[in-house]
Amino acid sequence: MICCVSVRSSPLSWKANLAAWRAWMSWKFSVHSSTAGSTSSGPGSPDRTQEPSSVSTERPPHTPVMLKEVLHYLDIHPGQMVLDMTFGGGGHTKAILNTVPDVTVLAMDRDPIAFALAQELAMEHCGQVQPLLSRFSELETLLSHMTIKPGSVDAVLLDAGCSSMQMDQPERGFSLSKDGPLDMRMDGHRYPDMPCAADVVSTLDQQALASILTAYGEERHARKIASTIVEARRLKPITRTQQLASVVAGSFPAAAIHSRKDRLQRPAHVATKTFQALRIFVNDELNELYAGLRAAQTILKPGGRLCVLTFHSLEDRLVKRFLQGGDMSYLQQCHFSQSKRRTGKEKVEEEKGGRVGVHWFPLRRKVIKPQKEDVEENPRGRSAKLRAALKL
Repeated sequence: MICCVSVRSSPLSWKANLAAWRAWMSWKFSVHSSTAGSTSSGPGSPDRTQEPSSVSTERPPHTPVMLKEVLHYLDIHPGQMVLDMTFGGGGHTKAILNTVPDVTVLAMDRDPIAFALAQELAMEHCGQVQPLLSRFSELETLLSHMTIKPGSVDAVLLDAGCSSMQMDQPERGFSLSKDGPLDMRMDGHRYPDMPCAADVVSTLDQQALASILTAYGEERHARKIASTIVEARRLKPITRTQQLASVVAGSFPAAAIHSRKDRLQRPAHVATKTFQALRIFVNDELNELYAGLRAAQTILKPGGRLCVLTFHSLEDRLVKRFLQGGDMSYLQQCHFSQSKRRTGKEKVEEEKGGRVGVHWFPLRRKVIKPQKEDVEENPRGRSAKLRAALKL
């Protein structure tokens, strides 16, 4: 059963950045106005004719991030029900099926291609895998139409962010190292009216673009990059991934293009944070993550376990505060910012670390990071952080 609800959830994170929020509202108005009486889908329309079904679901073997740690903290037993909220390439789900007998896995993803892979796995494991096509914000509505009641799931895994499968498909537009249409929509073509990344860079004004890059990419040179994008699009629409990467690189001296380093001290492209910011904005990822955490809290039974994998600081700060029982309305003002000045009381609470709200008990006090050998084997998981908690 597939449940489709509204494309956008309540703008918790965007309200935290007023300029980005205003930009989104003005953009929606301009998009509706420009498409009235026309069948065009906007700046990204030439690349939208490709349907997800035309993309092969045959992919290289998927390497799940921090697999040993995830299996350890989920502590799944035979006969239990597990919800994998981000099926992706299916690495975690396959490991669960192979290590725990008679387990039932709800294999969920918002990506139609991942959903197709889950359907294939369901055929291999008859009666053990139930594929679900859904966003985090749609999950509770979806389950309400099924026989799965609140408080009936034993374990939940949430792997936030973009999957390796999505990054490896140039036609999806997530990777700056592979040329493809500037799309970045995790839902694929499920919502034809949902704007893509090309719409963002081609439509929003300079201030709005800078606000998005600052809020969702924590990009220090946001204004410079936004100015360059606006100048470049006057000459030619920006519709390709490597085209945008080149435009962003043009904001910097040649020597600075690869001056940034990743956690392995390897050169990182200067457009990396720009691509992250656009992806988060297009897919409403922070609102969706918050919705997913609330859904997990509802469907888990007392004593059920939650494991959350995050890959950048915005996600991790949100998850940390949620599990600690913090007031999430606080995020509307600070926007998960590390630079926000905290009060003395907030500093004391953060230093205590183990202090949590009434809903969760931490299975480990500190965040769990991948081991050195895991990073060497799977470099894409180098920035992963795992938080595990028990529902009280």
